[in-house]
Amino acid sequence: MEPNRRLFRVKELLKHEIAECLRREFTIDSVGLLTVNDVGVAGDLRSATVFVGFVGNAQQRERATAELSKHAKRIQTVIGSGIRLRYTPELRFQINDSIEQGNRVIALLDEIERSTASPSPSAS
Repeated sequence: MEPNRRLFRVKELLKHEIAECLRREFTIDSVGLLTVNDVGVAGDLRSATVFVGFVGNAQQRERATAELSKHAKRIQTVIGSGIRLRYTPELRFQINDSIEQGNRVIALLDEIERSTASPSPSAS
């Protein structure tokens, strides 16, 4: 199997397994909604960066960041028992702000649309 295809398959497998683990381990009430957007895997498969999408308030965001860091080794152990790889990659979690940034852009566009659609006071 060619290396790029193998790396892609490992990334997708890790993405799926980590998403399932996060779903089982964390509640939405405590850390908000977490989704695994992508997984960046080193060429030697010994480390991986997990890009996590987040929806929730600021307090949940802080808690999510702390909990992911705190439980990274446990998640790694659970993943290692669920998949068959020579090495289970060392996981590092990074909150991906793309959903939050997208929501901000939509809110700004809505605001611009409302300001241009509302009649402006005419100078008579």
